[in-house]
Amino acid sequence: MESTVAQKLENLLHLQNLDSKLDSILKIRGALPEEVQDLEDEIAGYQTRLDKYDSDIQSLEAGIKAHKEAIKESEKLIKKYEEQQMNVRNNREYDAITKEVELQGLEIQIAEKKIKEDHFKIDNKKAEVTILKETLDDRTKDLENKKAELNTIIAESETDEQKLRKEREKAVTKIEERLYKSYEKIRENAKNGLAVVLVKRGACGGCFNIVPPQRQADIREKKKLIVCEHCGRVMADVDDTPEEDQDKKTRRTRS
Repeated sequence: MESTVAQKLENLLHLQNLDSKLDSILKIRGALPEEVQDLEDEIAGYQTRLDKYDSDIQSLEAGIKAHKEAIKESEKLIKKYEEQQMNVRNNREYDAITKEVELQGLEIQIAEKKIKEDHFKIDNKKAEVTILKETLDDRTKDLENKKAELNTIIAESETDEQKLRKEREKAVTKIEERLYKSYEKIRENAKNGLAVVLVKRGACGGCFNIVPPQRQADIREKKKLIVCEHCGRVMADVDDTPEEDQDKKTRRTRS
């Protein structure tokens, strides 16, 4: 059996009340969930940079090892060439071997220069790693404190939140899918999370724009779903409580 418009509005308003209570619980947590997430992302970024530094240092150290091996090889060749010079038959052979000795000497100089440069790069990267690790330690402590604070707040409201979420699951089953999707879309676009409101003191309970008397009469009849022409929120009913009584109720709530 299909629900009447009045039943649909009642179900929507009930869901809105549950969501508003959940919003209040989440509001108490403030920006802590976002701060925790930001810190986790920041720490992950630092760890990625540390891994990159470690990889760079390992690569530089491998390069230094290769340069040292090249120097040893060049020294062996120089020794070999010098021995060959003792047995040359003419000046041309002597000059050729001398050039090879000079070439290997140049290779040694280049390798030594690269080793020096790589050691300098390693020292710089290790200094950056030290600073980065200190920052990472500080941010990790901040994260632990934020998480502890958030967990304390969550623990205080966990029972109420679980109860409300179970009630919400039941409430959603009473609303047709198309209507629920519209409700969620309106809530998503509303700053205060209100998708379903009452008309209070002649104005929309969401954007506070005046609702004409004839439109209020249509809302009271509950024969069709009526949305605010200014903000698009569903107007479920008209609150006819006198202003004086509303003021007293507000004061009691605040006190």
